[in-house]
Amino acid sequence: MNNRHPLDNYMNEISDIVSTALSDVLPKEWDIPSSLKEAMNYSLMAGGKRLRPLLVIAACEAGGGTREAALPVACAVEMVHTYSLVHDDLPAMDNDDFRRGKPTNHKVFGEAAAILAGDALLTHAFYSVIQASRKHGIPAERVLSIVEDLAVYAGPRGMVGGQVADMEGEQGLTSLEQLEYIHLHKTSDLIMFSLIAGGRIAGVTDEQLDALRTYGHHIGLAFQIQDDILDLTGDETKLGKKTQSDVKQQKVTYPYFIGLEASKEEVERLTSEAKAVVTGAGFADPLRLIEIADFLKSRDH
Repeated sequence: MNNRHPLDNYMNEISDIVSTALSDVLPKEWDIPSSLKEAMNYSLMAGGKRLRPLLVIAACEAGGGTREAALPVACAVEMVHTYSLVHDDLPAMDNDDFRRGKPTNHKVFGEAAAILAGDALLTHAFYSVIQASRKHGIPAERVLSIVEDLAVYAGPRGMVGGQVADMEGEQGLTSLEQLEYIHLHKTSDLIMFSLIAGGRIAGVTDEQLDALRTYGHHIGLAFQIQDDILDLTGDETKLGKKTQSDVKQQKVTYPYFIGLEASKEEVERLTSEAKAVVTGAGFADPLRLIEIADFLKSRDH
């Protein structure tokens, strides 16, 4: 008899746990300007899929670890992701008015406050990672590796580098390889970090870490291609933002290079290969990772 909850229940459960932890992520004894806390919480608690925290916890549980020990790292990656969105929305970047159906941070608090809220979220993420050792006894060497990974995957070689390439690409991309570089570093890298971090919390083998890295590479790229597809075909009320924005901004996307149907086929291929690699890696329980890959493939927002 299978007592496992359906994936949507599992995702909602993890989202609730993460949201509760994020709402209390700043130590109460710290003296922090209330305006800064308000701006940080505005974007941090604005909803969203909580995909990256989900992947941290799912990877940890796949390797036999506990979600309690993974939670500080799950919160950390959501803070990094949120900071990137706050900064992406700024007038100097994408100049967006809405995010997740709400006015963007700088529209509510002003540009300076939004920049500082993003800075605070990024730096506090590293504090949160360390709590996996302080509060849950995860060996310091493993946590040190997670800190190093976060600096690599979120920094100049990773997400920030991908964002710069994305901005430069607005001047005109000429190859699919350039677009793939942007997608891999702007999106996949933080997804790969989430999975590897969950594996490190659980203490999985090096071979299993490699499997999580490959799985993350594939679902991360598939995720971004699906975003490109949804920008053309999605429902604005579900997406929480305008569709056809890539077309209006003349941004080059996967459908632009290879067509809509070929883009859908690429999502299918990447998803199948991602599932195969975690199935064959000897994890204690890889089923959630397999279910998440299928969910992301078929998502409509």
